[in-house]
Amino acid sequence: MFLFATLTEATQYVNFHDLMGENSEIAFSVFGLPIRWYALAYLAGIFLGYWYLLKLIAQPGAPMARRHADDLIFYAMLGIIIGGRLGYVLFYNLGAYLEDPMDIFRLWDGGMSLHGGTIGVLVAIWYMTKKDKLSFLRFCDYVACVVPFGLFLGRLANFVNGELWGRATTVPWAIIFPGSGTMDPRHPSQLYEAGLEGLLMMAILAFFFWRTDARYRPGFLFGMAAIIYGLSRFAVEFVREPDVQLGTLSWGLTMGQTLTLPMIIIGVWLVATAKGRRQRVEPIAGTDSIA
Repeated sequence: MFLFATLTEATQYVNFHDLMGENSEIAFSVFGLPIRWYALAYLAGIFLGYWYLLKLIAQPGAPMARRHADDLIFYAMLGIIIGGRLGYVLFYNLGAYLEDPMDIFRLWDGGMSLHGGTIGVLVAIWYMTKKDKLSFLRFCDYVACVVPFGLFLGRLANFVNGELWGRATTVPWAIIFPGSGTMDPRHPSQLYEAGLEGLLMMAILAFFFWRTDARYRPGFLFGMAAIIYGLSRFAVEFVREPDVQLGTLSWGLTMGQTLTLPMIIIGVWLVATAKGRRQRVEPIAGTDSIA
């Protein structure tokens, strides 16, 4: 509602602290232990994704059984935490962590890379599919369909935390984020990403899964997710404030845009070649073969 309210007074911008409060990152406390919105977003994203994954694998021709979905929860959490943290260390703030390596383990102080988390999850899926002799690409296709839940909730948590704000702007829906160090109104880029990486990706992948035969073309849904995320992140980076320790890189792109380019290229290749990989599918969770 606050976004619509600002449209009536283009010169009076909403202050983030007035909107969300000084300690907006804390959802509630249990016996004095603060429970953060970001942690709740992670948990909600995982459980919603698991629920949706069970709906997907209940359809004929699924590349995994219920037991594989159960195992995925554990391995995916490891991949997200380890990959996300190491990705942030390597891509965004390596110098600082080399000075004090023990800070790498201070997860509660923030610093997670979505690109690193993606790599971590892919490694986890590769291990699972190799161990159980499953199709890596088809497994990734189904996982890709549930990823938007986590992206959407994660970006909302970024907004509630008052972090990863946008660049200074004069658009009427701009918000002042005091944590940025200035009182300049800024793009709520977290909400842009929630809409594009979360809702838009969810809608497109759901259409292809439920309304077409895309799930029988290994790599198509996975590639489509990579394209949607890549283009969305690349575009939003133009209005998102770069990490202060990096800024815009010497070649004119931010680190987020640079890391996104390989995703787009791989995604286009996967989608373009998916039809040639279509084959008769013997379902694991079901009784009928799918041609």
